[in-house]
This record gives sequence, structure tokens and C-alpha cells, in this order.
Amino acid sequence: MEILFQAQIGKETMSLRSGKLAKQASGSVMVQYGETMVLVTVVADKNARPEVDFLPLSVEYQEKIYSAGRIPGNYFRREIGRPSEKETLTARLTDRPLRPLFAKDWRYETQVIATVLSMDKANDPDVLSINGASAALMISDIPFDGPVACVRVGRVDGAFVVNPTIEEQKVSDLNIIVAGSRTGINMVEGGCDVAKESDVLDAIFFAHEQLQPIIDMQEKLRESVGKPKREHTPREKDADLTARIDSLAEKRMADALQAPEKIARQKALSDLKAAVITELGEEFADRKSEIKEIFYDLERRILRDIILNQGHRIDGRGFTDIRPIQCEAALLPRVHGSGLFTRGETQVLAAMTMGSGRDEQRVETLSGNETR
Repeated sequence: MEILFQAQIGKETMSLRSGKLAKQASGSVMVQYGETMVLVTVVADKNARPEVDFLPLSVEYQEKIYSAGRIPGNYFRREIGRPSEKETLTARLTDRPLRPLFAKDWRYETQVIATVLSMDKANDPDVLSINGASAALMISDIPFDGPVACVRVGRVDGAFVVNPTIEEQKVSDLNIIVAGSRTGINMVEGGCDVAKESDVLDAIFFAHEQLQPIIDMQEKLRESVGKPKREHTPREKDADLTARIDSLAEKRMADALQAPEKIARQKALSDLKAAVITELGEEFADRKSEIKEIFYDLERRILRDIILNQGHRIDGRGFTDIRPIQCEAALLPRVHGSGLFTRGETQVLAAMTMGSGRDEQRVETLSGNETR
């Protein structure tokens, strides 16, 4: 049975549907805004991967040219090729607000796939991907500390616009994507022309108000068709092992983090970790991954203390201190332009070659063909 919830978001109605497509997935939701539709499915493995020390989450975002009512312009006239830049960036955009809401020690391979099935050339599907992914996770059996919702905010003729159309984005002097929960913000991405800090903050607060109805829809969807969540008890850290590592490493780690040079600092931390593992001896020989996790937690605690309580960064710099900056130009003789920017130990070498109109790249997007 298909379940549908709708809410007015800006100028269009947003709808969340579930129960009609991808019934074998852990969770699936179709998001529609205007005539743009995105199907999001989530699946998690039944067996954990205890050998990994990270969250095995993969997020994919797929745009199909057929969704805009066009045939692909490549030689084979088929949907082929690697992900476009837009697809890669939107997958990352979708990943960022979701990842912190999984259990810290979730070790089940989890896959989120968002596929654009219909594109009306007015409403960008990227924010729909985030909303659909959160909704699909909410109704799945995967433990997820959501919901999270997302809107885009533009500013046209001095007024904020929620989810501006693609044409409105071209004339907007502000373009910010905000994702958040009922009570806070957990992801902001965007850009703007020169803008006051207060204007950007106002846009973020405006976005947080606008995403509340989307959170309401997700909660209603969860109540209607949500599956029971899997039993997952976060692993408790061994208090004795944590105390031993703290006693062995805390003072030496604090000293290592004060090293002004990055390479020296990294070497000191690496040597300290190896020394801690050696000093713990055979008693904990089969628990190296747990030791490393506790070691990194200690590092984070010390870093936080250095910043918040000691009032400086790990290399001794204050919050407003800038590393020495050097700039050089015309390093490379055979390119049209080159420059080297150095700030402390960080360097960027930029090279530029100019082309003619014949060198333009033809890019096929859902909103039409472009040249770059």
C-alpha cells in the first residue's frame, strides 16, 4: 500500500511516498517537488564487519538524461559513463548530514542510492536527495538518529526564497543549502556574492524554519510504515584499558601535539602509539583496533582541551595568528600563467593554459546542454 504525505515548501508542494517502488530495500522513498522526482533506496547488510574501524556507508546519486525527456547525446545514445561532477558533489552533499546520525560503532555495510527519475528543469533535485535519504532511513530497520531535512535558500530582489528555481538561482546573490534536525543545524554549504555575516546567519535561521514541515512529514511517514529498528547496542569501552592508555599516553601526547612542524608532530604521535601498544604487551595483543580507537579518542580530547581551555592551536599559534605567507608568479616557462602560494607548510602550485572556443567542453546536464 502506498503512503503519501505532502507539505507546502516555498512555491511548490513537496511529497514523500513509500510502499510502491523498491519494496525489497530496507527503506525506499519517492520525493517529489514540482515535477522533479527522486527515488531513494537504502539497504544495510545483515552481517557486521568487525574488522573495519570506520562507518561503511556509501552514498550514490544518479542523474538519468531520460528523466528530462531527452535522449543522451553520446555516440551510443545510452546512459553510460562515469559519474559527472554534479553527481559526485551531490552524493557528498547527501552523505554529510547523514553520516553523523549513525551509531558511532555501526559496522554494517550500508548503501544509499538516489536516482533522479523526473526533472522539470525548474527544481533542482539535489536537496530532494537528502530529504529522501533521511526519510528512507527513518522507515528502514537501520538505527538512525534522524530525521534530518534540507532546503536551499536564495535571495532575489532582497528577499529570501526557499528552494529557488534554477532560473532564480542565476539571479540570486545568495545560494545556501542547509540541512538540520528539529533543534539544530548539521550541514551548511553554499556561496554568495559579498554579503554581511548577519545576512548569512539570517538565511540559515530562515532555512531552519522552512525545513520543519519536512521533518514533520518524515516523522508521520515513520509512524505509518516504519519498520522495527534492529537491535544495536553500542560497544562499551573497556574502562580499565582506557585508564591504562590515558596514564601511558596523556602527558606525552600533549607534548607531541605542541610540535610546530606537521611532520615532526605526526611522527611523534605515530611513535607514541607504537610505544603504547608495546607497553601494553601480550595481554592486549589481540585488541589493537580497540587500542587505536581509544588512542584517537584521547587525541581528540586533548586537542579540544588545547583549543577551548588553553586558547591556542596545536602548533602553538593563537586563533588569529597566520603562518608566514609567500607568493611567487611565473614559475613555469611554457604555460600561460603560473603561481605558487605558500602558507607555512601548505603549498598550492597553480598553472593556467588558455584555450579558444574550439576547446570548449560540451556538458550534458538535466537542465540542458552547457559548454565550459
